Amino acid sequence: MVVSNMRTAGGILITLAIALGAVTLFHRNSAPSRSETALVVYCAAALKKPVETVAEQYRVECGVDVRLQYGNSGSMLSALRVAKQGDLFISADDGSLADARKFDSIRETVPLVSQRPVIAVRAGNPKSVRSLADLLRSDVRVALADPQASAISRTTRAALGPGWKAIAEHAVVTKPTVTEIAADLSLGAVDAAILWDSTVPQFKGLEAVEVPELSSHGENASAAVLTACTQPAAALRFARYLSAPDKGGTVFQNQGFKPSGGDRWEQKPELILYSGGVNRVAIEKLLRQFADREGITITTVFNGCGILCATMKTMADASNPKFPDAYYACDLCFVPPVAEQFPEAVILTETDIGIAVKKENPRKVRTLADLAQPGLRVGLCNAEQATLGYMTHGILKSSGLLDSIRANVVVEVPTADFLINQMRAGGLDAAIVYRVNALLQGEHLEFIPIQHAGAKAVQPFAVRHDSPNRHLASRLLDYLKANRSEFLKAGFLWRGDESPVKSKDIKVPEWLKEK
Repeated sequence: MVVSNMRTAGGILITLAIALGAVTLFHRNSAPSRSETALVVYCAAALKKPVETVAEQYRVECGVDVRLQYGNSGSMLSALRVAKQGDLFISADDGSLADARKFDSIRETVPLVSQRPVIAVRAGNPKSVRSLADLLRSDVRVALADPQASAISRTTRAALGPGWKAIAEHAVVTKPTVTEIAADLSLGAVDAAILWDSTVPQFKGLEAVEVPELSSHGENASAAVLTACTQPAAALRFARYLSAPDKGGTVFQNQGFKPSGGDRWEQKPELILYSGGVNRVAIEKLLRQFADREGITITTVFNGCGILCATMKTMADASNPKFPDAYYACDLCFVPPVAEQFPEAVILTETDIGIAVKKENPRKVRTLADLAQPGLRVGLCNAEQATLGYMTHGILKSSGLLDSIRANVVVEVPTADFLINQMRAGGLDAAIVYRVNALLQGEHLEFIPIQHAGAKAVQPFAVRHDSPNRHLASRLLDYLKANRSEFLKAGFLWRGDESPVKSKDIKVPEWLKEK
């Protein structure tokens, strides 16, 4: 493929090319001070022990107090909707988060651990409980958490369907939280209970009995920033600490939980984003907002995607500390060259390709063929450096106009904004650009769409699969998707609701394969 064989003049040229591109750094929110406001965290009772341990560790290490309140997920959600106060909600299941989103009670979510329901019994299983049917025996006293409000019983009820009713009616003890029924079982007050698999090792003298009806119903426990939170950077910092494998993750694992595998811990991580120049008009403000909300640094390199891909190739592999965590390309055709690092892409937008001319179009340019008229000064993007240049080359060649138009080309540049600047300065009569580039200068320039099936570019966003900040990069993607209006305002067409695509399955059109 032409894209994957882009020629460069070696490392010096790449370094220079990146220097010519725009590198933007957004620094926000320094590390917390000892005077930072205490965090108010509402935590599902099932996660009380590890979260208490992590919160104290965080206080000692980072100087921030965490005020914890416990209960079952349903009751806490109801209270939060009324009180509209607090910073974080730590849920025990996905269903609680779905309810919170439905009522607009939460924003960002950070996965912490995965867990699933099991039958819990006393050590040695003295009642020989092996199946759900055994829970209905007359000699087995069963305890359940509140089926209306607790995450464990809601998950179990969904898993068992009609079978839930008989077990619920047979239960001799019902208490608000999973930890309370686990305590009853540990004390011998009951013979069996349905608990999270992660709850069992927290109580002395218990063991788990896994049954097929429950074992496939896994749930994620997550930390979610509350809509009412007034210090989101501080809340997200603690959430990152909770999920970090070397911090909270270690505590969770030592207490019998299965950590979800968060990003490595840094008080103020740096997220590196490579982005095609066309996206800058829509995302630059959003990147500043995201950096401020997360309390992080974002280093963004805006340049032609040919240069960006070549730069990644020269780094050899993603072990380079400056290898990007995320890549926002100008078009799908520049994803396959780096598919190994970015195996999946989410299409966010598209924009068409056309001809920018001066207002009132004094040279009467209407079609591609008109760009060959004598004396016309034409600007193009470079086919080796830029997605737009690569696609323009393919459009001109497949239209049989490459040689005649190239005779009028006076400049080739890495990104279309250079062409727009030269149009405004009077150095060009026409240039092939993206529609969104021309819209920025709507008072001075006109945009003429090119009549060609390939005259549009589709912008995909991809997160590096082995990035140490992959969860942070995924939240950036979510943030961009949540701000669709900014892309529409910039002139893009929105496609952010589509399913992700596998990078290896992206096919470069035939008209682009030969230059």
